[in-house]
Amino acid sequence: MTAPPYRNRIDPRAAAVFWRVCETGSISAAARALNLSQPSVSNTVALLEQRLGVTLFTRSRNGIVLTREGEALRDRAEAMVNLLENAAIEVDHAARAIAGPLKLGGTPGALVSLLPRVVTRLEALVGPFALSVVERPDAELAELLRTGALDLAVMTTEIVECPPDLVEVTLARDPFALIVGQAHDALPERISLRDVAALPWILPAARGAFRRQVDALFLNAGVPVPQNVIRCDSLLTTKAIIRESDRITVLPRTVPATDLDFGTLRAIAIAEAVFARSIGVRYLADRKLPVMARAMLDILSEA
Repeated sequence: MTAPPYRNRIDPRAAAVFWRVCETGSISAAARALNLSQPSVSNTVALLEQRLGVTLFTRSRNGIVLTREGEALRDRAEAMVNLLENAAIEVDHAARAIAGPLKLGGTPGALVSLLPRVVTRLEALVGPFALSVVERPDAELAELLRTGALDLAVMTTEIVECPPDLVEVTLARDPFALIVGQAHDALPERISLRDVAALPWILPAARGAFRRQVDALFLNAGVPVPQNVIRCDSLLTTKAIIRESDRITVLPRTVPATDLDFGTLRAIAIAEAVFARSIGVRYLADRKLPVMARAMLDILSEA
């Protein structure tokens, strides 16, 4: 790839100032956040625009409005800021003999299914480490990967086509089960969703891959998705409601594993569950994975 002419090369400091303007929504707010004067921020952006030969945004009463060129630069500027901030943190951690940090995001159920079984082995492999974990819907994870806010995204795989700029790796399969509390002790160990469709339910709210798989179970059973339903994406809340009421749900078996071991919840085989939930990770195709991320993938691949 040919390097751009010198006049088109971007000053990283100017790009960082531009990103702060995008993040805060105005020149004045960016100046306060950066502890700079408004003229200083305005001049920095003006010089960046002059070097690039484009207008990055227009001003309005409500703040800034990005141009097409500004939108093109925004995500790259954010990724650069994240990269430099992460580099400073990694150097500090290296000086303290701490691996990472690794920035992990995922959907709640996928994180519960994969992360707990890797932590101990990861520490044995890399020693003390720093790991941050956030729960996000499927729709947000790709953008967080692109901006460098995440290194790995843990999610349901093999449902929708993976975007070309990302890599998807399936690492585990987890069968679905009907999860019930003690109010349903009389139910058998295997059942059709047709037999329980009229019961009160609690099901996922977010319109992501997990919800599509749950909806497909009802489709396979030839019954509509229940209407007497609480929509909830919090696993803790879902399990608590199941324990304390007569509501039922569908979850991958590993998600409520602790509750099943203690006997506070019960897993019932679903006759229509002819497929298991596929769980894995996505990451950017053109970005080298951090050492700790690669170590985590190696451990999960061996499991």
